Formats: sequence, C-alpha cells, structure tokens
Amino acid sequence: MAAVTRGSFSVLRRLLSQQYRRRGFRLQNFRSERTLQPFASTCDRNLQMFSSRTLHTAVVSRGPIVQFKLSDIGEGIMEVTVKEWYVKEGDKVSQFDSICEVQSDKASVTITSRYDGVIRKLYYDVDATALVGKPLVDIETESSSEVIQEEDVVETPAMAREEHTHQEIKGHKTQATPAVRRLAMENNIKLSEVVGTGKDGRILKEDILNFLAKQTGAILPPTPFQEIQTPGPAPAPAAAATRPVSTPAAIKPPPTTPKPVFTGKDITEPLKGFHKAMVKTMTAALKIPHFGYCDEVDLSRLVALRAELRSVAEGRGVKLSYMPFFIKAASLSLLHFPILNAAVDEGCQNITYKASHNIGLAMDTSQGLLVPNVKNVQLLSVFEIAQELNRLQALGFAGQLGTTDLTGGTFTLSNIGSIGGTYTKPVILPPEVAIGALGKIQILPRFDAGGQVVPAHIMNVSWSADHRVIDGATMCRFSNLWREYLENPAGMVLDLK
Repeated sequence: MAAVTRGSFSVLRRLLSQQYRRRGFRLQNFRSERTLQPFASTCDRNLQMFSSRTLHTAVVSRGPIVQFKLSDIGEGIMEVTVKEWYVKEGDKVSQFDSICEVQSDKASVTITSRYDGVIRKLYYDVDATALVGKPLVDIETESSSEVIQEEDVVETPAMAREEHTHQEIKGHKTQATPAVRRLAMENNIKLSEVVGTGKDGRILKEDILNFLAKQTGAILPPTPFQEIQTPGPAPAPAAAATRPVSTPAAIKPPPTTPKPVFTGKDITEPLKGFHKAMVKTMTAALKIPHFGYCDEVDLSRLVALRAELRSVAEGRGVKLSYMPFFIKAASLSLLHFPILNAAVDEGCQNITYKASHNIGLAMDTSQGLLVPNVKNVQLLSVFEIAQELNRLQALGFAGQLGTTDLTGGTFTLSNIGSIGGTYTKPVILPPEVAIGALGKIQILPRFDAGGQVVPAHIMNVSWSADHRVIDGATMCRFSNLWREYLENPAGMVLDLK
C-alpha cells in the first residue's frame, strides 16, 4: 500500500511542478515520509480530478486547427494533380516549408506552408485531383488571432493573388523573411519582380540589394557566383589546398531510358497534366495552315568562338552552349521582321506585334515536352541568356518549372539536334506565328572561297510559319539574316546593345 501511495504521490508532485512552473512558482522540496501520511487518505481522490483538469488545460492550450486551402495559382486553373507529399500527418512545419508538389496542365508548383504548426490531416492521396479553393491540409497552428485573420485573407479571391502569399502565384515565389519584406517595402520593390537565390527560391537580402542596384545603377561589391557550374576535373591535392573550393548546385542529368516492362495486359489511364495540355495545344495548332522552309548554316566560325568563350563563361559559373547564340541571333533578326514576333487571335481578325522577345526553347524532360521561354531577350547579352538557360534547364530536369517560365512566349526554337536528327517539321505553338527546329551539328565537306574542299560544321534548320499572316519571302529573308549572324558571329557585336 505504501508503495502504491508513494507512486501516486510522485505523479501528483510532477503534475504540481508543471502547473507551478507555468505560473512562475517553484515547488519546494519536502520529505514524503513527513507529509505523505496526512495526505494519503485524500491523495488518491484528488489525483484523478487533478489529472482530468490538467488534461483539459492542455487541450485548451492547443492552437486552432486551420484548413489550409489551395489558392488560385493563376491562368484560370481550377484543378491540379497532387504529385508528391513532402509531409505526413503529425509532422511539424514552419512557414515556407514545402508541403507538397502539384501539377496543372501548364506547370508544376510547390506549395509551401503559411503557418507554424503540426499537420493533422492530408485531404488528398498522391495522383489525386485537388480543387482550387478547397482544403489541402489541416494544420494545428501555434497562434490564434493571426491565423484566423490570415485565413480570412485566403478566403478572398482577390487577395489570393497578392504579393505576400506563400504559394507560387503565377510562378512568382514570394518567400522572404519579415526583415527582407520590410527592406523591399522601404524601397518600393515588389517581391514578385525579384528572383530569389535562397533555398526553394527564397528571396534574400542580397537579392533585394542586387535588384535595387540594377534599378539605380549602383555598383555593389562582387559576390561569389551561385549559378550552376559544370563540374570539371578534380584538382590536385596541393592545388585544392591553396584555392577556395565552391560547391554550386549541379545540373541533374537527364533521366535514363527505363528498362522495358512487359505486363502482358493492356493498361488504360486518363490523360492528365502536361499530356492533357499537349492534346489541347496541338489540336489548336493543327488548325493553322503551316508552311515549311529549310536551310543549312555553316557554324565553323561560331564553333571556334564558342571554344574561346567556354572557359571564360565556366569561370563565371555558367555553362555556355550554342543555344544562347541561336537565341540572340533570332532576337536581332526579329527586330527587322517584327511580324514573326507577333500573335493572332483565334478568329485571325487581329494581329498583335509583341514588344518583348520572349523566345521559347522546347525542352525534353521527364514530364514530357515543355517549352519555357527566356524573357526580354532583346535586352539581354549572350552571357545573360546562358545564365537564364542554365536556370531553366535545372528546373526542367527537376520538374520545377513555374507558370511564368512556361507562359508568355512570342517565338520558339526547338533544338531537336541535341537528341539526334537533321530535319523536322515543327508545329507552331498558338498564338505564336513561327517556330524553328535546329538539327544536329555535323562535320561535312564543303567548298571554301578558293574552291578547296574543307571540313565545315553544318547545321540544318527547319522553319514553320503561319501562312495566314506570313509569306514565304518574309520567312526566307528572316532565315538568311539569322544565318548571317551565326556564320559571322563577329557581326553580332555591331548590333548588340
């Protein structure tokens, strides 16, 4: 009996200690031998009542459970497919922590937490369809007033597009600490216009300062390059000890070809995600009367120029391919033929000449064919285009291209030669009016100016244009000018701004 009473008293003492500690008191030590007997008769009766009260207090102190709803991610998207959960029930999350990845028919979007708390319920399984405006997860939050106020903000459709949400709205991630937000607000900078270099696209203080420097023309001290680098040969031990070693993120290699699997039975599954988008886009595209034009380009001088600049670019942390030259040459040529950088409406009653050269690059990814675009190529140098391509390729391989990266294109190039083949018949992406497909570069015999046979780096190009608004002569002149820039790359220097 004494052992049982002593055990009950120990439990009571621990509970009292917790209660007094919360209220700022300290329970004094005392001997159980002297005080146990007077309380032995009442201890067992009070213990159950006190435990229930303590349990009730613990339940009341828990934060409210909030239904975290899927906000509008733009472009009229009403439903998405849940591709992967990064949390499970019972996990603790903080603001900006990734919750899940969803995929629409336009892009993949990573949903991040708006609250600090504990995940209590997941509303969808993997590959299930989630609806915009419906609950995604239940989060037991750590506060009450702020949570309720912010939940009301989520309910308002207009506010779902504001800058200070924590989801990727139209591809713009606005993940930033309060200090960074305050710095942006003090300088009248919209976070959606700033490219974040932190983890998961988080905007850092340095990103705000760099953006501000570009706007004002100020010169900031150099910072280490964080762009994607191509891993080079391992340095010798002595050299490694004398030089600082940077560890940038590496580009993930393309997915390997899976081994064939023979199931022995037919499998039927619905088209969804990017495949569903391709059905819609290509159905509309094939209503356009296409015409094709093909030519070949001698890239011998460009090959030599790129060989000289490749090590310089890699020294700055950027992989330099031929594609930035192709894109910049296209932009310079579009300045002379703006009708190729235009868009027509569905009824082909109006044509809009686009001021920005948002040149898309057809990209083969594990999720299928995607066409991200480089924005405002007319304002970018070849090196800046290479930087942006590195970023888009890394996101494409990771399946994390945002809606902004995949929309707004005005002209497209498809580098089919990176896989193989010399000619193709590219299909126009409406509402654009032209597209080009680049074949692989081959070393072939050609005659030089003196009539001698020499090896030349030859690439074939195939153009498709909307014959409702583009005639063959315009396409031919554009192609000739584009080819001239590439065959004599020094000529581009005269027209660069």
